[in-house]
Amino acid sequence: MRDDGIGVVSTKSGRLDIVTQADTAVEARIRGRLHELRPDDGFFGEESGEAGGSSGIVWAVDPIDGTVNYLYGSPYWAVSLAATAPGPDGTRISVAACVYAPALGAEFTAAAGHPAHRNGTRLRVNDNVPQDKALLSTGFMYDLATRPRVLKDITALSSRIRDFRIGGAAALDICAVAEGRIDGCFQRGLPVWDYAAATLIAAQAGADVRGLGGGAPSSPLLIVAGKDLADTLEPHLV
Repeated sequence: MRDDGIGVVSTKSGRLDIVTQADTAVEARIRGRLHELRPDDGFFGEESGEAGGSSGIVWAVDPIDGTVNYLYGSPYWAVSLAATAPGPDGTRISVAACVYAPALGAEFTAAAGHPAHRNGTRLRVNDNVPQDKALLSTGFMYDLATRPRVLKDITALSSRIRDFRIGGAAALDICAVAEGRIDGCFQRGLPVWDYAAATLIAAQAGADVRGLGGGAPSSPLLIVAGKDLADTLEPHLV
């Protein structure tokens, strides 16, 4: 679809939060295929919303993470799928995950209790990285009201780390931590379908995945890094 030409068909939370024909087509294909393979599972997609199931498994799906990159012809975008199950505290936890970047030829996979892989090669996060040598990634959400806070975070850390990267696809940024191409990642305002798969992949590669106050990852704050680095970053992000 990208080669044939693609356009914006609608916006969601604001004028910058776009949807292309490919977003809706990919989600419809995934939703239909999952229903064929696992008809008792639930579904929670970015574009088509939620549908219940009886198995206890709900699939969190982002059909194109990095839609603006895709629209502009950048290869840095991915399809993100996570199978989630009820957790002990009533929240949902990811138990199987795939983040697939077709234009990069990269498939990241993991399951609870099993190692994370990229195209079959086992992944491992960078451990014991001192803060002043850390390469971090972050991103800006489409909600303009959140951007000053991200700028405040960048300002607070800019003199304390090696450098920043902003890739425009949160799932791939988190997977980059899993494979050691980035030392750490922090994000604000992410909906669950953006991180449900990638955070499991990072965790199974040895990353510490946390939210506000060291709690579970959530939309207000997500930190992904080796434990020591996460410990030193968190005080600057509260």
